[in-house]
Amino acid sequence: MKTNPTFDIENETGCDIVAGVDEAGRGPLCGPVVAAAVVFPRRDIEIPVVIRDSKQMTAHMRAAAYDWIVNNTMWAIGMCSAAEIDELNILHASMLAMRRAVQNLGCVPQFCLVDGNRLPMDLHGAPVVRGDAKSLSIAAASIIAKETRDKIMHDLAAQFPMYAWDKNAGYPTPEHLRAIEKYGINEHYRKTYKPVKERINKNETTHD
Repeated sequence: MKTNPTFDIENETGCDIVAGVDEAGRGPLCGPVVAAAVVFPRRDIEIPVVIRDSKQMTAHMRAAAYDWIVNNTMWAIGMCSAAEIDELNILHASMLAMRRAVQNLGCVPQFCLVDGNRLPMDLHGAPVVRGDAKSLSIAAASIIAKETRDKIMHDLAAQFPMYAWDKNAGYPTPEHLRAIEKYGINEHYRKTYKPVKERINKNETTHD
């Protein structure tokens, strides 16, 4: 069921400058994990587009919402590369990406609402389970994060068309796994992820 988020949680904080924070790209086999932080300038603002959990939106809806958000809010992104994900693990890399997004904002939030059940270290705020379905600020951050990451993967696909990252966004689809089997991996892959790790181990066994 589609739900429409509100500013209720933001209002409950009692703070004026509240950042919604979310990330995209935990599951893919390659590319960065991308986080976004969004602060609405005021909560009585008229919003002419649909803003909700990015996973519940069509590509057209997300594109329209993205354009409105980047022109009408304070926002920033933060990322962790595939190498950082391998070094830190995806949970800690996601937390770091979210901290970087907040640090990159043009303002210092009084309170951060973070999607999920964990609050990144050094952030003042609260985690909100299914926050992208409840908080407009988090939902806006989810849209910025997903659109930004999809564009990164689309641009990388131009360099590595054999993997069709513009279509699978790096997720382990059957076609993507077949492409890895055929063409191997490159520096954009997360080498600690099981399908990639298995490919590396297979190659090492073959060359022994």
